Amino acid sequence: MKLPAPPTEKSFPSPLHHPRVATVIGRWLAAAVTICFLTGLYSHFLQDTPSWLPVPSRPANLYRVTQGLHVLSGIVAVPLLLAKLWTVYPKLFAKPPWPPSRQALATMLERASILVLVSAMALELFIGFVNTLQWYPWPFPFRQTHYALAWIIVGALLVHLAVKLPLIRANWRRTAETAPDSLPPAITGLTRRGLFRTVAGAATLVGIASVGQSAPAFGPLAVLAPRKPNIGPQGLPVNRTAGAAGVTGIDENWRFLIMGPQQLSYSLDQLRALPQSRSELPIACVEGWSQGARWEGIRIRDLLELCGAPAQSRVRVVSMEKGGFYATSELPEEFAADPLTLLALRLNGGELALDHGFPARIIAPNRPGVLQTKWVHRLEVIT
Repeated sequence: MKLPAPPTEKSFPSPLHHPRVATVIGRWLAAAVTICFLTGLYSHFLQDTPSWLPVPSRPANLYRVTQGLHVLSGIVAVPLLLAKLWTVYPKLFAKPPWPPSRQALATMLERASILVLVSAMALELFIGFVNTLQWYPWPFPFRQTHYALAWIIVGALLVHLAVKLPLIRANWRRTAETAPDSLPPAITGLTRRGLFRTVAGAATLVGIASVGQSAPAFGPLAVLAPRKPNIGPQGLPVNRTAGAAGVTGIDENWRFLIMGPQQLSYSLDQLRALPQSRSELPIACVEGWSQGARWEGIRIRDLLELCGAPAQSRVRVVSMEKGGFYATSELPEEFAADPLTLLALRLNGGELALDHGFPARIIAPNRPGVLQTKWVHRLEVIT
C-alpha cells in the first residue's frame, strides 16, 4: 500500500492562509503585545525601582489602569496568537531553498525566530494567567521569569519583523491583489472578513469576561476573573490572608515604632488618638483586579514630622508577617510625602479586618497591592 505524499505548503490553498490575513491579525496581536509589554515594564519598575528612575505618586489611579490593561491585553492576546498561528501554520510544510543561499539563510532565521517567539509567548501567557489564579506549580520565581521572557519575546519579535518586513509592507494595505474577490473562496465557506470578525469577536468576548475585575461596570460579566473586586471582608478581596502570613493579631503589649531622628513608640489607642486623615484610594493588585475603598489613618508625612525626619525622606515599612517576599517594602520620597499616603487604621468605615492588615497597614496612591504592606508594626526612616 502506497503511503500518501506528505503535505506541502501548496496543500493549503485557502485564502484564509494568505499573507494579508496574517498581516491584519499580526497587527492586532502586535498592539496587544505592545500594551502588555509596556504596562508590565511599568509594574516591574514600580516593584524594583532603579535609582535613576523617579516614580510619581500621581495620578493616584495610574497603576489601577496600567495593571488592568496589562492583564486584559495578555488575556486578549491568547485568541489572537492562536488565530495568527492558524493562518501561518502551512509555512511549516514549506521546503527550504536548496542549495544554501541568502534566501535559505533568511528562511532559517525566520523559522528560528518563530520558534523562540511562539515558545516564549505561549509560556509567558500561560504563567501570567496562572499567576492571576495565584497558583505557582514551578520552582522558579514568577516575577523575574515573567520579566525575562518579555525581553526574549521583544527580541524574537524584532528579528521576525525584520525578516518579514518586505512581505508585511506588501500586505499592509488592501489592494486589488489582496482583495477577497481576487482570491478563490475558502473551502470551509468562511470568508476572510468572516474570519476577522470571528477573531475580533473572540478577543472581545474574553476581554469583557475578564475586565470586570478592574472595571466595576463589567463586574457582573467577569466570569473569567478569578477575583470579584467587591467580594471579601469589608467589601475588598484578600490575596494573602493573615493565616497564610503567620499573623494572629496583637495583645495589650503591642507597640508601633518609628525609627528616625527621634524614636517613637505608640500603642494602638495612642495611634487612634493622633490626627486622622481620609483617602479614597484603590487596592490595585498585580493579578489585575482592583477595588476602590475609603481609608482612615495617619498621614506618613505627619509621622515623619513627629519623629523629626525631613519631609523628603524614604521610609522602610516592616510588617509582622513572618517571612515572605513582601514582609518589608520601601516608600520613596514622593510617596512618603504625598498627603494621600496613610498608615491606615480603618477601612470603609470600620476597623481594619485582620486579613486586611489589622492593626495598621500602608495605603498609598499609584502603588501595587503587594507594596501596600499589611500588619505594619515599624517604620524606619532612611536618610
